[in-house]
Amino acid sequence: METVSEYFGSLVFDDRVMKASLPAKVYQSLRKTIDEGAQLDISVSNAVATAMKDWAVAHGATHYTHWFQPLTGITAEKHDSFISPSPDGGVIMEFSGKELLQGEPDASSFPSGGLRATFEARGYTAWDPNSYAFIKGKTLCIPTAFCSYGGEALDKKTPLLRSMEALNKQALRILHLFGNDTVKCVRTSVGPEQEYFLVDKTMAEKRRDLHFTGRTLFGAKPPKGQEMDDHYFGVIKPRVAAYMEDLNNELWKLGILAKTEHNEVAPSQHELAPIYTTTNIATDHNQLTMEIMQKVAARHNLVCLLHEKPFAGVNGSGKHNNWSISTDAGVNLLSPGETPYENAQFLLFLCAVIKAVDDYQDLLRISVANAGNDHRLGANEAPPAVVSMFLGDELNGVLEAIETDTPYSGTEKMQMKLGVDTLPKFNRDTTDRNRTSPFAFTGNKFEFRMLGSSDSIACANIMLNSAVAESLKIYADRLEKAEDFETTLHEMIRKTIKDHKNIIFNGNGYDDTWIKEATEKRGLLNYRTTPDCVPHILDPKNVKMLTSHKVFSEAEIRSRYEITLDNYCKTIIIEANTMVDMARTEIAPAVEAYALSLARTAAAKKALDKDILCGYESRLVKKLSALTDRISVKTDELEQALIDLKGIEDIGEQANAIRDIVLIKMNELRLACDEAEVITAKKYWPFPTYGDLLFGVK
Repeated sequence: METVSEYFGSLVFDDRVMKASLPAKVYQSLRKTIDEGAQLDISVSNAVATAMKDWAVAHGATHYTHWFQPLTGITAEKHDSFISPSPDGGVIMEFSGKELLQGEPDASSFPSGGLRATFEARGYTAWDPNSYAFIKGKTLCIPTAFCSYGGEALDKKTPLLRSMEALNKQALRILHLFGNDTVKCVRTSVGPEQEYFLVDKTMAEKRRDLHFTGRTLFGAKPPKGQEMDDHYFGVIKPRVAAYMEDLNNELWKLGILAKTEHNEVAPSQHELAPIYTTTNIATDHNQLTMEIMQKVAARHNLVCLLHEKPFAGVNGSGKHNNWSISTDAGVNLLSPGETPYENAQFLLFLCAVIKAVDDYQDLLRISVANAGNDHRLGANEAPPAVVSMFLGDELNGVLEAIETDTPYSGTEKMQMKLGVDTLPKFNRDTTDRNRTSPFAFTGNKFEFRMLGSSDSIACANIMLNSAVAESLKIYADRLEKAEDFETTLHEMIRKTIKDHKNIIFNGNGYDDTWIKEATEKRGLLNYRTTPDCVPHILDPKNVKMLTSHKVFSEAEIRSRYEITLDNYCKTIIIEANTMVDMARTEIAPAVEAYALSLARTAAAKKALDKDILCGYESRLVKKLSALTDRISVKTDELEQALIDLKGIEDIGEQANAIRDIVLIKMNELRLACDEAEVITAKKYWPFPTYGDLLFGVK
């Protein structure tokens, strides 16, 4: 039996395979392209294509695909076989450098937000040599960027790569000013923690809401939820453990560094966390992880739910984006060192992030906006919709000392005393963890906790990379012109702290008083919903920043506005239509059937004994009858609200109407149905309840 170290990455055309299968000069040229962004020669691509094809065929592959990430939020692929006809009537296996470098999928049916008309079908995929090719099933998957005939980015990877290059460019300017001339590139790294629910497949298939929307649209609170805190880090159930083992094996074969797994807070909720890797590769890996999680779940007669709020009343699922900056030599630029007060380079990069988060808090909020995440943000398990930063006591003390120009005494490392002699002694960290902060410093990285579990991590990292690049550019422009580098540096750091300290909050983000303080005293933004925040991507300051770093064109920014709101509207319209269907064809008939049964029981009792009291049945029949009337009225009102939407052409106005009218009508219908569930006999209820779903996996 193979060990993990033997089969890890066995389905990846990674550096080990390239080094072994490519001629030395070809390998060196390819590495220069990957490490330094050098132009790729066609002769090199031909050699790489041949080696890649031979390796893939040896592993059973018959087809290849340019694997890309369109603006649907999921991945896309069109498969072509390696076969070409030979003169003798047979076939040969061929794959050229041209086929490796560029593909031509139909672009007309993908979201473009007005960048393309439906009849303008041509689109191109271009190989991303920074991301390793891999085998999925019998297909060689080549990670690519996706653009239109006119060159506009129609995907999430192209802007991500642009944002990484923008940050690299500005970070190198700063490092060169500090005398670090040997650094060739600066990369951002990400480790996205992925939360998810597992429910029994047989039960899930009985619920149309889970089938069509990925979340439960109805469901009364079960007798037990997460109140006992007994699921978090609890013993993993055998069926779940078998799933996790199978999932790890599949991910490890693809070189995905799945590291940590555990039960999360809510019943049937779990988490998987990988080791950090370069941001574009981490994005590819996370998209693959979500796909494989759902495929593996099906093998175990389970359904993996990636919706941000699949169940009301218990924790939703996020995706914590752990982000850091490092040089090609492996130096983490967000590592404070032993004496952060004296580490000017660290402090400048720290200030760049602080300034970026404060200046572009709206873009960070926009980057995590979708219909599902609107249900999660601000709930008990997630940070609020207000963006703030947590730095911890030590860094906070350092920044206060710099701002006030007073000596910093430092924080003494305190040894933890556990009261048991046989237990090891260890130093306490100088920074605690703040699980309520949207953007928290955790030692040598920042944890951006606002991302939803179903989202691509590309959007958040595009905005984060771009905003930090802008801060670094401002700093580099000033420092390069400075007559006295040290004085200018010190004053610039001090000014950043003074100007942007309002974004720093080390307290409890769940406290209601914090939201009031944040918005009324500190002037921070509080965009509760997707329609509230998304229009601000078109604000002049945001357009100017994103276009100046060539991350997006103005047309591409406008398209993201259109697509995000369009997805929001379509998502909720599908949910509302599903609710109408379930209420009319399943819930109302079930409640009426139970009421009729009760009425017959009461009548039978009366027939046997005229003096018998049937108060229980009579009262319950009245309640159920009133509820069926209410369900009918609320269903009609929701349906009418959906009809009214069709008369609204502007996508912004439609999104606002959904937020202000449709969602309210959906909630009113749900309340009536959930109330009916509580008093309807279980055998009459048409689908599995919350108790069945949350506690059904043994």
